Amino acid sequence: MTSQRLLNCHASDFRKMNRDELLQAIKASEGRVLVSETVCAAPPLYPGVTNQEIVTRFGADLLLLNMFDLFNPVIAGVEFTGDASALIDYIKTLTGRPVGINIEPVDPHAKPVEQLLKLPEGRTSSEHTLSALKNIDIDFVCLTGNPQTGVTNDEIERAIKRTQALIGDDVIIIAGKMHGAGVSGEAGGLIIDLETIERFVQAGADIILIPSPGTVPGITVDMAHQWVKQVHQLGALAMLTIGTSQEGSSAHTIEQIALQNKMVGADLHHIGDAGYTGLAIPENITTYSIAIRGKRHTYLRMSSSPCR
Repeated sequence: MTSQRLLNCHASDFRKMNRDELLQAIKASEGRVLVSETVCAAPPLYPGVTNQEIVTRFGADLLLLNMFDLFNPVIAGVEFTGDASALIDYIKTLTGRPVGINIEPVDPHAKPVEQLLKLPEGRTSSEHTLSALKNIDIDFVCLTGNPQTGVTNDEIERAIKRTQALIGDDVIIIAGKMHGAGVSGEAGGLIIDLETIERFVQAGADIILIPSPGTVPGITVDMAHQWVKQVHQLGALAMLTIGTSQEGSSAHTIEQIALQNKMVGADLHHIGDAGYTGLAIPENITTYSIAIRGKRHTYLRMSSSPCR
């Protein structure tokens, strides 16, 4: 297993890593790994370049693709059409970054607080969808929910078990909710608790997703710190997230969230896709990166060629 921290990895290092080596590289970076999420079907911020390339060049370490339909795959800005495997490979070639996708564990028995959307199967955690991932070179799966999707913690737990059984030896499993996802009783400070964290880790999650303090009502720094302590005691890692459009906030807000997440004990920091349509405000990615690891590591990540 590699002893190299992710901070010092280039594209050629990422290409050689298996799931355990990537997890170790994240852990060795001591809370200085930045995950940037993008909506695959959203038009590029600027023509001629994909949003995935943009967030890469502004400092992202890992790329999380949102609303990627495995059975009808689209990545806006990509000049050719192909199957899901070809599109993922192309994005990895363009960016030189590890790539993961959101999979949504929709609960048909969820109690909604708003009208829920009906998702295509290729975005959900059905066995058919998860089995299709066997043939795609992704590095991680994030079991979470977009707004109005009816994703519940109970269904996330079941999805973790299915994912672990089908592809758990090959991909990192991230699990948790960034917001309520339209479900009654699982919003604000009720999104997660110590019992749910234990259930997720026992089911096979490698990384537990926790909303950043200040992003959803009621989650404080002390509360999140207790959750992260529980995650670490159980041998997993923690990813603190911005999934409430605050990726479009002021630089000061981004810096505050970033430093709070460091205090909480985050192993990974996530910034969402709704600053502009489909990606964070690019400058906020850089601001977040500088806040958690300084200009040295930020500029190295921004400027390192995918050919290295």
